Amino acid sequence: MSRGSCCRPGGFHHRDAAAGAAVGAEEGLPAEAQRQCGGSASGRRRPRLVYQIFLSLGPADVLAAGLVCRQWQAVSRDEFLWREQFYRYYQVARDVPRHPAATSWYEEFQRLYDAVPCVEVQTLKEHTDQVLHLSFSHSGYQFASCSKDCTVKIWNNDLTISLLHSADMRPYNWSYTQFSQFNQDDSLLLASGVFLGPHNSSSGEIAVISLDTFVLLSRVRNKPYDVFGCWLTETSLISGNLHRIGDITSCSVLWLNNAFQDVESENVNVVKRLFKIQNLNASTIRTVMVADCSRFDSPDLLLDAGDPAGPPCRVFDLGIEDEDEDEEAASPGPTRAKEGLRRLLDGILEGGAQPPLSERALETKVAELLAQGRTKPPERGTAGALNKLLIFTTGCLTYSPHQIGIKQILPHQMTTAGPVLGEGRGSDAFFDSLDHVIDVHGHIIGMGLSPDNRYLYVNSRAWPSGSVVADPMQPPPIAEEIDLLVFDLKTMREVKRALRAHRAYTPNDECFFIFLDVSRDFVASGAEDRHGYIWDRHYNICLAKLRHQDVVNSVVFSPQEQELLLTASDDATIKAWRSPRTVRVHQAPRPRPRPFFSWFASQRR
Repeated sequence: MSRGSCCRPGGFHHRDAAAGAAVGAEEGLPAEAQRQCGGSASGRRRPRLVYQIFLSLGPADVLAAGLVCRQWQAVSRDEFLWREQFYRYYQVARDVPRHPAATSWYEEFQRLYDAVPCVEVQTLKEHTDQVLHLSFSHSGYQFASCSKDCTVKIWNNDLTISLLHSADMRPYNWSYTQFSQFNQDDSLLLASGVFLGPHNSSSGEIAVISLDTFVLLSRVRNKPYDVFGCWLTETSLISGNLHRIGDITSCSVLWLNNAFQDVESENVNVVKRLFKIQNLNASTIRTVMVADCSRFDSPDLLLDAGDPAGPPCRVFDLGIEDEDEDEEAASPGPTRAKEGLRRLLDGILEGGAQPPLSERALETKVAELLAQGRTKPPERGTAGALNKLLIFTTGCLTYSPHQIGIKQILPHQMTTAGPVLGEGRGSDAFFDSLDHVIDVHGHIIGMGLSPDNRYLYVNSRAWPSGSVVADPMQPPPIAEEIDLLVFDLKTMREVKRALRAHRAYTPNDECFFIFLDVSRDFVASGAEDRHGYIWDRHYNICLAKLRHQDVVNSVVFSPQEQELLLTASDDATIKAWRSPRTVRVHQAPRPRPRPFFSWFASQRR
């Protein structure tokens, strides 16, 4: 059993005694210490001196000194003293207040030190290749793992974790498994994988496995494979397909699939098209997930603290149109598109286009003009209705995923019921427009939702400031530092402060997804520097580094116990981490029976 290294400051910080004396003189003595010293002048001077000395000590020394006598113990538990200890030790900005749920500074200091899952308690070695992804059931009783060894393993989450079932996907022509997700009632498992094929193949598949019998219920094509797939309801899941239109232009179609596809009637849908979205400049839709807006009522844990003079936060509402756009909208879309395309072609033929457009730039311009009259405006839901949001990575400048698309899913779209597939094909000429877009100006390598689904956390490797994409096939270089950005899906604004500590080293064309997870109080992420990381969501500080022997691909908190964290790595292992206080509870010896009960038991025999 080992403890992960700390992101807290190395060693304890000792404050200058004069500074501590000044603070103590300004704030006065704690009331309990004054009562201990009585009313004499010499008595008042002694605790004041003790208090000033305590302000210059580190937290461990303060606790040790508090064991000396009752007077020192009273000083060692003073709220002002522990407030100073908290801000100094954890290096939290002074304008960040105490966590709203905290009852004292001493307990808050103890929570961050003792409740973080940073003690390694078990290493699982049943996989034979890189472990790529972990997911917990909603009950917390089970979790699943996906690996380059092409298996999906399901585990029992007991005090000692044990393997429950292993599904080998090689008979289905899979190369490896990459992602899994339990449905809401934990009866079905969605498993996503990559097909065997050429190195540049982008085809994959989604399988649905029963968690009662471990039987494979259905399989759905998924292209590109890094759409991953996700549940929309307890029995329906979202997959993707990609249609090439030109060299760098394509169309992504997102499908809603019934998990049970053994329907006998030809008049019952097992699949229905959700959205059809145009892709420009070699971009595609990837990494779909669903946020449930009905869960947004949880208390706010994030603060918008920081430098008020800093850069303004980004707003990403595309529903606002200016007056010029409204005037243009008065004329039919197809007519405007034809006129724009005719002017563009006339300019090219007459040599009036300056500078001359490259073939790729021309393709993108023509695709944009053709889509103008064939794109449906966003559907507006009922005022006040709490719908679901479909979230995915996309782009508009290059193949590198640098934008997050958000599309509202309305109640009538959450079922495959309706006309038999194909009867409504007259609408296939239309693309669907996005409701919101977030541009992170960098390569997105991970996304995760908070438990209340309100906050979206994004792992991103930034492009250089001021960089311009001249060729969609040559995106800007990306930073080694990973920025963990936070976006509020309720207000559609970016939370100002980004988290940073973890690193990645692969270039754009080799960059891979690093899965993160969010609990009530913490956020965790993997990294390419052989560590997992844990931050506090309220104070935005890094609390622990969790070591592996290779890249950490995925982390996941138990949804029922945030003091348990799992990490998965390219070293083919899964590690379980618990908080120090949980470890102490589990290792505590069971109380022996009192002598009376021992004697009583022996007499009965």
